[in-house]
Amino acid sequence: MPATMLDPKTALIVIDLQKGMVGRPTVHPAAEIVARAARLADAFRRHGLPVVLVNAAGIAPGRTEQKRPGVALPGDWTELVAALNPQPRDYRVTKRAWGAFIDTGLLDILRREGATQVVVCGIATSIGVESTARHGYELGFNVTLAIDAMTDIRAEAHENSILRIFPRLGETATTDEIVALLDERRA
Repeated sequence: MPATMLDPKTALIVIDLQKGMVGRPTVHPAAEIVARAARLADAFRRHGLPVVLVNAAGIAPGRTEQKRPGVALPGDWTELVAALNPQPRDYRVTKRAWGAFIDTGLLDILRREGATQVVVCGIATSIGVESTARHGYELGFNVTLAIDAMTDIRAEAHENSILRIFPRLGETATTDEIVALLDERRA
């Protein structure tokens, strides 16, 4: 369903646009995804709305933990990319699970801000973005997905999320459409 409106208190959640993730091969050029996410972040900041920058610093432990023997992550792997232009007022959340709501304090941040809606973008569409959107939906947030500001490592995974999962979780829109909805609210 295309985006029809944004709530007065909508928060932007940017998933895993960090040095270790944007350096991996993706279906769509990571630089384009970062540029669109940065444009969204700038628009949310301009309108005084919360921006949450999420990075991944590992995976959840347990029986299903994926071990990657012999792979050492670079020291700057978790650092957000500079092109996002992080600001002091932005929230930063570090996750160790696929979704950004699990054991991170994200829900508390959104409640403090009075947010009723979230716009989600980032990498990877079928993992971090989808998991965060699912949890947001289950927690009662209105969900909008910035479909041109996300990508995945596999085309079929990206397309499955966009075509089959996201329409069940909320609305979808392009960066331009979301920025226009933000600007309309102030007009």
